[in-house]
Amino acid sequence: MSSDPTKRIASVGDKVSPRGGAFAVFRSLDEIPAGFGPTVAAVGNFDGVHLGHRAILAAVAAEARKTGAHAVAITFDPHPEQFLRPALAPKLITPMPERLRLLAETGIDAALVLTFNAALAALLPDEFAQRILVAALGVRSMHEGHNFRFGRGARAGVRELAALGEQLGFSVRIHDAIRVRGLEVSSSAVRALVAAGDIRRARWMLGRTFAVESTPVSGRGIGTRLLVPTVNLARYDGLLPAFGVYGSRLKVNGRAFQAVTNVGNRPTFGEASFAVESHILNFEPIELGEQTPIELEFLLRLRGERAWPSPEALKQQIFKDVARAKRYFRLTGDERV
Repeated sequence: MSSDPTKRIASVGDKVSPRGGAFAVFRSLDEIPAGFGPTVAAVGNFDGVHLGHRAILAAVAAEARKTGAHAVAITFDPHPEQFLRPALAPKLITPMPERLRLLAETGIDAALVLTFNAALAALLPDEFAQRILVAALGVRSMHEGHNFRFGRGARAGVRELAALGEQLGFSVRIHDAIRVRGLEVSSSAVRALVAAGDIRRARWMLGRTFAVESTPVSGRGIGTRLLVPTVNLARYDGLLPAFGVYGSRLKVNGRAFQAVTNVGNRPTFGEASFAVESHILNFEPIELGEQTPIELEFLLRLRGERAWPSPEALKQQIFKDVARAKRYFRLTGDERV
């Protein structure tokens, strides 16, 4: 085995890990190189890659470095609930490209992205452990949260995983939930907070600001250059915060702009028309086409959405929203442009 295990996967990596080696993304068992193991691994959806996920993956990476193994996160696409119960499936905090970028930042060496389909859903717990953990990855150690479930119908938990480990030759370490300011960190808790517009506490759990990545909707002055200080997000199927107005940061082409963002139906103007519309406070014309990637960070909830008695009343409220957002940027020293 190479003294630097990351060098063994550089040829198939498509991202860069913080340790300087290649971060590999395997999208099927067939893509895993022969003799890739031994590995230290964790299985999960890792939606949000929040502080709880990071704690587990940091332990995975630390043990892998100590033992000369590869550190691997095993995740699923689509989210199992999107396949099993699509009508009830949660909106994702982090779509897969963003999830992989965040996983690469944790210090692990690779991610195995398994397509969640009928065949995978039908695997019994022992089949999952034997075929994927042992045969494909050569797992020697597993790290999981206390509420981890796996196998057909999610019938097995950490106790069954530990029993399988004794049979198949891998150890299992169970991690307690992380708590932040008295709140237990989980993906479902982050989703609930964002959906309620509580982006401050969601930020505590994520360890970063809640953000979405999309492209601009056509029109509104968008061509080869953005000529008006307003950007509307194109249709976005992931998680968005509750309807309302937010102090935000818009990132485009290496620039970060202060903004006020409205998420909602704009009820003052009659017929509902959903939009995520950002008004840039420190505007200057920039290159922005319909396919230009943009990132929108939600920093501060200013107020909820409501219908105003007239456009003039709305205009007066917008002045107040802008003033409060500018005060936030000034007090936090957030003058980045």
